Amino acid sequence: MKSDRLLSALMLLQAHGRLSSRELAERLEISERTAHRDMESLSAAGIPVFALRGTKGGWELEKGWRTKVPGLDEAELRALLMAQPSALGDPRLIAAAERAFGKLMAAMPGSMRIQAASIRARLHIDPTGWNPSTEDLSQLPIVQEAIASDSKITFLYTRPTGETAPRTVDPFGIVCKQSVWYLVARTPAGMRTYRVSRITNAVALTVPFERPANFDLARYWKASTASLDQRRQSYAATLAMTPEAAASLRQWSPVAPNHEAPRPAQIPSDWTVFDVNFESFSHALFFALGFGPNTYVVAPSELRERVHTDVEKHVKLLS
Repeated sequence: MKSDRLLSALMLLQAHGRLSSRELAERLEISERTAHRDMESLSAAGIPVFALRGTKGGWELEKGWRTKVPGLDEAELRALLMAQPSALGDPRLIAAAERAFGKLMAAMPGSMRIQAASIRARLHIDPTGWNPSTEDLSQLPIVQEAIASDSKITFLYTRPTGETAPRTVDPFGIVCKQSVWYLVARTPAGMRTYRVSRITNAVALTVPFERPANFDLARYWKASTASLDQRRQSYAATLAMTPEAAASLRQWSPVAPNHEAPRPAQIPSDWTVFDVNFESFSHALFFALGFGPNTYVVAPSELRERVHTDVEKHVKLLS
């Protein structure tokens, strides 16, 4: 859009002091004729930009004139620059964020611009990770568009089971959790959360929806994740463990010993008894079998019996 290009041109002049039409054209990826017309448009809009003739001429802003940005202290500047565009992952988001950073840098006073450049030169964010990411963020701009315009959005959603089905929802907001993006939306069945990388064929509809005035995205996410954590940790077991196994358990979960729990007679005195919450029965079984003779299931009896059964099957298999 022309307005964006004019702002970019203004920021370039503010940052570099004087630029020729050719330099402006190269930086903005336009023709020199268009760059010349843009400068005339800025002048007509009341921006004090003027042309200097000669071999070292070009376009320049009146001395002392600059766009205003709020003052930033050193801590605020450092925190802002820590959010480097590369952390966004998606190339289109990175490009848009880089343009915004460029405009911000250009609008800063000279001393602060030098300081900001120094901070950025000492920080690099590699969003790829050691293991290849499977996050597909190609639909994120469409999701953002629907959220910004309070419009319904329709898409195909693939669940973890592999089942794909159409969805039409009211998008309330997006959340980024450790580089994974989620859409929080209202459906006929209530509020739901969708992983953006599992969304395909998204279309922002022209159908508006009414967003509740009192909806707080951060508060909803906090309550939603707390509820999810509570549902995940739904299987309780009491385990007696050797000192070595107990040390490994404490690294996995900050549990405290249960000195009131009953101790079967066969449990050695140096073993410790813990009450542990697992995500499921299968998770508890995997954990107990993994520690082998270093752990004993005190309760519940169904878990203890299943451990004994699986151990016996394993012994028969090896004999």
